[in-house]
Amino acid sequence: MIDHISRFWNRYYKPVSRILMFFVVVGFITYLLPKTGKFGYEYIKGMPWKHSVLIAQFDFPIYKTQVELKAETDSLFKNFRPYFTKDTTVFEKVSRRLNQEVEQFMVTNSSRFSQLAHYYKKDTSYFDYINHRINRGLQQVYEEGIIVIPEAYVPVPAFEFMLIQGAYVEPFELSEVNLQAGAYQQLRMYGLGEFLVDTTQMGQLVHDFVSELSLNKYIEANILFDQSRTTEEKQNLQSNISLTAGRVQAGQRIVDQGEIVDEQTAKILDSLRRDFESGITKASSFYLILGGQLLIIGLLFGIIYLFLYYFRRDVYDQVGSIGFLMLIMILLISLANLGQLFPQFPFYIIPFAILPIIVRTFFDSRLAFFIYVITILISAFFAESSFQFVFLQVPTGLIAMFSLFKMVRRSHIVRAALFIFLTYSLFYTALSLWQEGNIATIDIQMFAIFAANGIMVLMVYPLIWIFERLFGFLSDVTLVELADTNHPILRKLAEAAPGTFQHSVQVGNLAQEVAYKLDANPALVRAGAMYHDIGKMASPMYFTENQASGLNPHNEMDFEESAVIVINHIENGVKLAAKNKLPRQIIDFIVTHQGTTKTRYFYNSFINKYPDKVPDVSLFSYPGPTPFSKETAILMMADSIEAASRSLKSYSDDEIDKLVEKIVGGQIEEDQFIDAPITFKEISIAKEVFKSKLKNIYHARIKYPGIKKKGHRKGKRNA
Repeated sequence: MIDHISRFWNRYYKPVSRILMFFVVVGFITYLLPKTGKFGYEYIKGMPWKHSVLIAQFDFPIYKTQVELKAETDSLFKNFRPYFTKDTTVFEKVSRRLNQEVEQFMVTNSSRFSQLAHYYKKDTSYFDYINHRINRGLQQVYEEGIIVIPEAYVPVPAFEFMLIQGAYVEPFELSEVNLQAGAYQQLRMYGLGEFLVDTTQMGQLVHDFVSELSLNKYIEANILFDQSRTTEEKQNLQSNISLTAGRVQAGQRIVDQGEIVDEQTAKILDSLRRDFESGITKASSFYLILGGQLLIIGLLFGIIYLFLYYFRRDVYDQVGSIGFLMLIMILLISLANLGQLFPQFPFYIIPFAILPIIVRTFFDSRLAFFIYVITILISAFFAESSFQFVFLQVPTGLIAMFSLFKMVRRSHIVRAALFIFLTYSLFYTALSLWQEGNIATIDIQMFAIFAANGIMVLMVYPLIWIFERLFGFLSDVTLVELADTNHPILRKLAEAAPGTFQHSVQVGNLAQEVAYKLDANPALVRAGAMYHDIGKMASPMYFTENQASGLNPHNEMDFEESAVIVINHIENGVKLAAKNKLPRQIIDFIVTHQGTTKTRYFYNSFINKYPDKVPDVSLFSYPGPTPFSKETAILMMADSIEAASRSLKSYSDDEIDKLVEKIVGGQIEEDQFIDAPITFKEISIAKEVFKSKLKNIYHARIKYPGIKKKGHRKGKRNA
């Protein structure tokens, strides 16, 4: 029973998971869509009306545009007077502190200012006179009021405000009250009194006394900004602004076919669309709308399903890959839904361009653009102007893919973000000029939004890292990091098996050149080449490239035993790769680079030594599997050719050609490429690249002649 369930699960897991995933995504996106009617007409201001004559089916108001409302609001607020409150307790606290500190100051500095204790007039001393004047001045400036104006309101002479005093509110001009600097000067002049322009010794003493009192300490604002009352009054003003400017009656003609959609007509059409899309609330209409939305989303995802089935079967067969595509689509469509939840949300700040960039990084451009177009079509239902949205997004997505074709440096992302900003800006400007015919109508704020969009594209870098970890993908950035010879595993390989390390580097060079010619992934094949033989680190001296001075441990072993040791480098490589958490795609190169071929040296040697015995082929054969991708097929060819080229006695063009043909021909005869998506034409191209590269590596070198002249000093260097 358990075995039956297990077989059933293994057989139907992928189909059921795949279909269930599509149904869940279709349902979720349908849930996000606004449950209102969709205005059935597309129009562009400045262009002819392409539909039949449009007659109003119901009464509706003509709503003012955001520009009109802003201008009207700005006009109202231009003459708006903010509200302030007078605090009568400030003077009392400051006055008490002033008198205490002045008395204390006089006691502390009595020796310096002793002359101020002399009589000034009758029974009044100079000190009493000054103290009296200061108190009068303090009372005067606080009665007039000391104001601090918030930064939002520029303190110009014409500045006016409303002053709340108890139950009364009165308008005041700035000239009727004191700013802090003016209040200080006024208080200082009060304190000096008759000694303001006195240049005598006593006059100088009075000046010094008043200056050292630091009267600015006693200047505190008692007319304070009332934020809550100001906000309340602004809201009251704004609430009185009418949102409409006129009304269209049922049966009234709105626009005729071929008529230019001017500014007024566009405003009426916008108003009609707004009322139409928000006015359908009946239960019967709701279910019809829901059914229509479900059908549209279902059809779009049905197209994705068929596209994957017929054109990207490799993605179709991987449930994780489909899950990744569905997830990134849901994320962006959910962001588009923010425009419905928050009307003031800047819709064009959403970085839709990251979708084709990320999908292109893990798959290819065709799939990336296909998924991107479907996502944009769905997201357009959330946009205010579907046509403008699609018109701006499609070319931006294309430019994003072109500008970040290969991402191996962080500067590439910055360059892509810049291109995305420029594409948005140029297409928006062009469309605005076409529609409006007036450069003054271009919204400058849109360029700031496009710039923010470009900055948000920089999130691609961490997102790629996250998706790599979640779904087991490999990006070019990771492949470049893996192929770095300073990687810990490769450093160990260079130390433990230097010959194998050099072999891996040469195989990577050969395979990468072929990958460029065959439109494969050169970064992937190079990284795979660097790790394909890491299993040899377990017993490096059993492999020819690591043997020195002709010592070969296989001379003392049976052929079967030697073959098993050599074959085991595949299993050892897989274990080492798993221990160091190398990606699955790199492990694929380790298990397939020998396919199901034989250890030909030991197999042939066994037959030659024991012609009467029948060898156990399984002991001399690699476990496989055979290569199942273009990159693994290229590596198999490059590995065998590079290893065999070291045994050539002559590196003539003819010998190299024969070697390449023999190696690749033998692999074809043994059906090593039967599971790999590589054609005979591509194999022929690969062979030509191998031949060319080997001839360049082993090209004939000039032999430097010795010096035949007798008596020439030994050890002198030749030129």
